[in-house]
Amino acid sequence: MDNHHNNGGGEKKILHATINGMAVEAEENETILHCARRYGVYIPTLCELDDIDHTPGTCRVCLVEFEVTNGSGVKLATSCNTPVVEGMVVQTRSPRVRSAQRLQVELLLADHDQDCATCVRHGNCELQDVAQFVGLHENRFFKPEFVEKRPIDDSSPAMIRDMSKCIRCQRCVAICREGQGVDALVQIGIGQEKAVGLRNGLNQKDSTCVTCGQCVLVCPTGALGERDETDKVLDWIYDPEIVTVFQFAPAVRVAFGEEFGLPAGANVQGQIITALKQIGADIVLDTNFAADLVIMEESAELLKRLSAGKRPTFTSCCPAWINFAEIHYPEILPYLSSTKSPMQSMGVICKTYLPEKMGLDPKKVRTIAIMPCTAKKDEAARGQLKLETGDAEIDAVLTTREFARMLRREGVNIAKCEPSDFDNPYMSEFSGAGAIFGTTGGVMEAAVRTMYYVANGKEYDLIEFEQLRGFDGVRSATVDMGGSIGIVKVAMAHGLKPARELVEQVLAGKADFDFIEIMACPGGCVDGGGNLRSKKAYMPNAMKRRGTLYTVDRQQKVRQSHNNEQIKALYRDFLEKPYSDKAHHLLHTMYNDRKLDLKRTVKEIWDDLTISDPLY
Repeated sequence: MDNHHNNGGGEKKILHATINGMAVEAEENETILHCARRYGVYIPTLCELDDIDHTPGTCRVCLVEFEVTNGSGVKLATSCNTPVVEGMVVQTRSPRVRSAQRLQVELLLADHDQDCATCVRHGNCELQDVAQFVGLHENRFFKPEFVEKRPIDDSSPAMIRDMSKCIRCQRCVAICREGQGVDALVQIGIGQEKAVGLRNGLNQKDSTCVTCGQCVLVCPTGALGERDETDKVLDWIYDPEIVTVFQFAPAVRVAFGEEFGLPAGANVQGQIITALKQIGADIVLDTNFAADLVIMEESAELLKRLSAGKRPTFTSCCPAWINFAEIHYPEILPYLSSTKSPMQSMGVICKTYLPEKMGLDPKKVRTIAIMPCTAKKDEAARGQLKLETGDAEIDAVLTTREFARMLRREGVNIAKCEPSDFDNPYMSEFSGAGAIFGTTGGVMEAAVRTMYYVANGKEYDLIEFEQLRGFDGVRSATVDMGGSIGIVKVAMAHGLKPARELVEQVLAGKADFDFIEIMACPGGCVDGGGNLRSKKAYMPNAMKRRGTLYTVDRQQKVRQSHNNEQIKALYRDFLEKPYSDKAHHLLHTMYNDRKLDLKRTVKEIWDDLTISDPLY
């Protein structure tokens, strides 16, 4: 048989081996694990995560037995980083392999918190899955004193790092460093003291972490998670004196049904409304309404900046991006839009305009936001985002994961809920433009629709801007706004690594743009750090979720924010006009320089190096 396959003009060497007695072919440098998966052979893994190309071999539960033709005998090796060689004979389920895998899981559990029933990952934990696979019936090495020595960092209002549940897989370090380019997480300690910490020994709250939560999405256990606020919210729901006002983000409706067995990307907007009413929510609103409001403010602000020659303007809807700017690039803060995010804008209106319209006591109103984002918790706690009374604009933020847990606690299954509609007469309507806020490029596209109308007094012929809908990390386009504005140069970046590149180009004078949208999470809010976690996968359903949001946009009768009748009424009855003094007072904010001058030591650089010894 020919040992070379032609692939697009290039030849790749094909190797021959056997796995569990089955003849297989592998490309040169292909790992045993990758080859086995192609042939449907299951090998347990914990530290490995294929779609971020992470194969450190630290957990060692992917052990296999192999023999090669050089006569060196039968050996054990981690299949995730051991390449197939010609003539290799691999066994994945021999008695020796099974015993070694079981031992590795026992060792991983030696200093692991055993109270699984209280863990946020209970029933959805990759470590539990592997323990069952290897047939673990006892844990001979567990010592409570080992667990007590492991640090727990609960300093942040957004996230908690519990090292008593960490298995040292390094996935979080990899996604923070290589995926997001933030590089806030590092390995600390050696041997049994080894754990994940923040660079320079800082705590979560004071570090360079921006709480984007992408590390939470890849964590296989409960070591990383959001600060849970479900009990606080349930207390408000069951307090007859409290008026609970819920809002949920555009991305939540397309990233939630999966938790209850519905197809990926299914729009469960109506079921969420029903579920919230079923558990006792007093008022249910849509963050899309506030997205339309933000577009009105941001568009007016941008046009004013352009007329003054101040450029570029960066969007301000994403709180992890705001954290990133404040901590890593405070020199660009003057270029950030001052418009608050849709979540915060909704909170302000729910504690001012809504009580006025409905005859409510603002002191008894509690605003709860359901968000696909961990950084939203951090945003809600910002000191400058408070009312004149000192009360918070948003009283609690539930991530999509928390909302799922809360519904399960209350015995509500979204899949069995009949859909219902928003029914508030003042803040229920939303446009298609508001809906696409949940995906990368959506804020820009929504803003362009309204900016063109404000500048020209007529609608743009192009409702959908395909040039703004790509999925590259950084995208740019030019939009002819006509009138006195003319050509507007726009750019978008999603994911903080591409965002860093774009920001540095702007600061170096190498990028010429008028308006720049940044979303911290790859794909935008549809893959925010507060979304449901997928075992053994990083972002498996991004495109389906994104496609559904575009479908929501197309199905709306009103597709431009400025045509939302309830938004018009809000300005007419309360805010006067976009960017008025009152609107600016309520819906705009300021930012802080929080830059930390940190330098990496030689020891840190050395500790980051990975040295692999040859196995044969």
